[in-house]
Amino acid sequence: MELSSREVWTVIHGLVLGTLFLLAFAGGLAGLWSLKPGLMTTAGIKERMGRLYVGVWVMAAAAWGAVITGTWIVYPWYRVNLSTVGEDAYAGCANAILPNATCSPRDFLKSDVSGATSEWHAFGMEWKEHVTWAAPILATAAAFLVVYYGPRLIARPWLRAAVIVMFVGAFAAAVVGGAFGAFLNKVAPIV
Repeated sequence: MELSSREVWTVIHGLVLGTLFLLAFAGGLAGLWSLKPGLMTTAGIKERMGRLYVGVWVMAAAAWGAVITGTWIVYPWYRVNLSTVGEDAYAGCANAILPNATCSPRDFLKSDVSGATSEWHAFGMEWKEHVTWAAPILATAAAFLVVYYGPRLIARPWLRAAVIVMFVGAFAAAVVGGAFGAFLNKVAPIV
């Protein structure tokens, strides 16, 4: 199996960084949820907080990595305008089965050459572009609060709940971006 450089970056962006994000989210959420008074010993707090610090920062770093590689590496390949010929904005997409050297993924979707796909761009890509940026911002805010308050989160259930809400919000934003990204890549892959 051979992968082009674009496919390699798509795998790094979605599969590698996305998987790392999901694993860190699961571990971080479990760690935050279990910080309850009465369940913790001094040794348990020290051991658990070390893992929690690493987990929340790995999640934030993976979210930033996915959003940055998506925005500045993968997204320009999606958006390039290849198909314009004279007055016809999507001439290069005529009779295309998939995006190709004369039809970018964006133009492929907007041309409706393979069915009613223009809504995939209008709704799916626009949501993916904007909502996904909330994931690294919320993940970083949650990581900062975990490191700043540390074991004091145990005695402040309201603050721990706020951090969990931020953490889950970051996950929800990433799910929106990841789902739309997977669907869009299935309909109009970056080749």
